[in-house]
Formats: sequence, structure tokens, C-alpha cells
Amino acid sequence: MSRSERLLDLIQILRRHRRPVSGLTLAGELDVSIRTLYRDIATLQGQGAPIEGEPGVGYVLKPGFMLPPLMFTDEEIEAIVLGSRWVAKQPDTRLSAAATDALAKIAAVLPDDLREELDATALLVGPSAEATREGADLGIIRKAIRAERKLEMTYEDASGAGSRRIVWPFALGFFDKVRVMVAWCEMREDYRHFRADRIADLAATDTRYPRRRAIMLKEWRATLDTTRKR
Repeated sequence: MSRSERLLDLIQILRRHRRPVSGLTLAGELDVSIRTLYRDIATLQGQGAPIEGEPGVGYVLKPGFMLPPLMFTDEEIEAIVLGSRWVAKQPDTRLSAAATDALAKIAAVLPDDLREELDATALLVGPSAEATREGADLGIIRKAIRAERKLEMTYEDASGAGSRRIVWPFALGFFDKVRVMVAWCEMREDYRHFRADRIADLAATDTRYPRRRAIMLKEWRATLDTTRKR
């Protein structure tokens, strides 16, 4: 591995951690000596990377740092293109357009050789076996999730019976045939899964729900783990 590749890897490792990481841990992941690790951190700091910390305390990369020009491996480029092409084919028009725009922005800052790899990627996304049923406006749901705001809606069960709900959405699952919103339901006082194609009269509110999205996501995942172990 060249030193430039190692520096990029170090940035990527720091991106994965929100809290300070010890120098020994970083050196172990990179398979270098602690002295080399300290030199690499000093080099990145000298190039403007906002890495905070010191030996014995740990290091953390402040959010929002970009290291141009972007560098990707062949498989990373394939993953980016395949994912973007899949999203671009979905009925959610705003998300579809965003995927196309994002890919164009990435291509604009890539070096020439990598841009050619991006354009030449031969991984294609085929049509779904059945049309995907979106139902509710997923843009409203995604916005509420980002802002941690409550939603009001009418939800229809499998028999078509509707009930008025106020929910705290914190995740959205994209499956082959349906989209599923994961939320805390005030009526049921529990976590529930709501198929987007059964949601009617969806309305955003300005009311922030009283818990953080990340905490609820963690609790919900724990309930899934408990169910699997039974």
C-alpha cells in the first residue's frame, strides 16, 4: 500500500468513528507502527484535515471534512453506480432525481481515469418482477425522519379498515415490492411497521417527537434481536 492510499484509509477509518479512537487501535487497523501512525496524522493535519486529539487521549475527525479529489477502488465505483442506478429506477421521483444528480456530482470531481471507469461500469439494474407500490408520499416521510417530526395519517389494515394514527417515524425500509415505515405509534404505545401503500391522508406536523431518532432505532433493532433468539 502506498502512503497516499494509507492516508486515505486513515481518513475513512476516522470517518467511521464518532468518538475519539486510540492511536494503537488506528495503527492496528492500518497495520503500521504507532510512530508511523503519529506521522500520518501530523501529515493530514498539515494538509488541513480537522483531526483533533493527542497521544493517550485518542483522535477524532470533525464532521463535514472532504478530501478532494475523490479516490475510489474499482469495486467502490461499481457499488456507487449500481446503488445510484437502482435508486434512480424507483417511483420516488425526488429520490430518483437525487440519485442521478449525486452520481453526476461525483463524476465531476473524479480524476479522468476514474471518471472513465464510472462511465464504463457494466452493472445494470433490471426491472422489478412486479411494480413497486409506493402509496404514501415517501418524500414527506423522509423529511419527517430527518427532522424528527410527528406524522398524522390514516392507516388501513389488510381488510381495508382504517384507523387514525400519530406516529414518530425513524426509519424507512425499501423492499422489492413495498416500502415500510418504522415508527413509534402513539395509539399502540409500541414500535410498529406501516406499509406505505396502506397509508392514506398523510400529513406532516411541526411537532418534534420527544425522543432521538438514533435511540429509537437502536431500541427497535434490539426488539428484532430478541425476537430472533426466541
